[in-house]
Amino acid sequence: MTSNDVTIQAKSLSVDYWDRRRWVNVVHRISFAIKPGETLGLAGESGCGKTTAGYSLFGYRRPGSRFRGGEIIYDGKDLLRLAEHELKSIWGRKISLVPQNPAGSLTPTMRVGSQITEAMEAHGEYGDRKTVRARTIQLLSEAGLPEPELISRRYPHQLSGGQQQRVIIAMALSCSPDLVVLDEPTSALDVTIQARILTLLMRLREKHGMSMLFITHDLGVLAQVSDRVAVMYAGELVEIAPTSALFSYPQHPYTRGLIAAVPRLVEETKSQGRLRGLLQREKLPEKGCRFAPRCDYAKETCFANQQILETIGHDHQVACCQWRLLVSARKNETS
Repeated sequence: MTSNDVTIQAKSLSVDYWDRRRWVNVVHRISFAIKPGETLGLAGESGCGKTTAGYSLFGYRRPGSRFRGGEIIYDGKDLLRLAEHELKSIWGRKISLVPQNPAGSLTPTMRVGSQITEAMEAHGEYGDRKTVRARTIQLLSEAGLPEPELISRRYPHQLSGGQQQRVIIAMALSCSPDLVVLDEPTSALDVTIQARILTLLMRLREKHGMSMLFITHDLGVLAQVSDRVAVMYAGELVEIAPTSALFSYPQHPYTRGLIAAVPRLVEETKSQGRLRGLLQREKLPEKGCRFAPRCDYAKETCFANQQILETIGHDHQVACCQWRLLVSARKNETS
């Protein structure tokens, strides 16, 4: 895969957090790429490291964290090695964010239109103030907000949660970025508003052609919006596949457990039982497969040998030495 084939690429990325007395690894040597115009879903339980991985695409190091190793390649440069002023010229202009909590991301004392205008002016986009103002109204309209002129003059507290999220989406698209990182953007919304936001995002991606990283624990959402899905467990990628292949033929036991927890997507079978227990980082094995203690298919070798992503089909990778056994089990289910 050449640089022209991808918008951004993570290579062997590892991230640690300081936990009072020691560094704790939260993302371990993950590699993935997002293609132009593609939506890659990043799924996993709370605490699996998916948000940390997503924020790393900005080259952003959170307080109390460090990049232990790896690269984030964008436009031929490793973002992890750029100076802060170089990163700031990229943030919001080339790579933007739609966070989980829109109310916490909007300035309560500023009108929402002014906040979008300010974002564009900070990067010197769209020239004079009149043009920037017209662009702001256009963005609010594209985001599906009625009476965008009126909405632009309101303060965040005067808008509903769904309207606030649409404002954030408009702000994220204001400088026509190459990549938008969406961190659980619909989890705080009711199902009706959630469906409208997802439809909006798909329509805007089609119109503007930007790439997306969609981070969520909700596989039902990813089934609707993603071209491919990457599944994380305990800081590692365990499976990456086109969305249709992942939901039709999940090859990692963890992926199968996640899908089994969404009964509207698949019929539950005996071998697709729900996941046992919860992700507990303090109890992870020191070597071997991190999922082995919860896996119904684990063998002695699983506890001894680290699992690495293996290509098993077109654009389909899985980190499990037992994946062939799962294929056999599936054949027995359908025979």
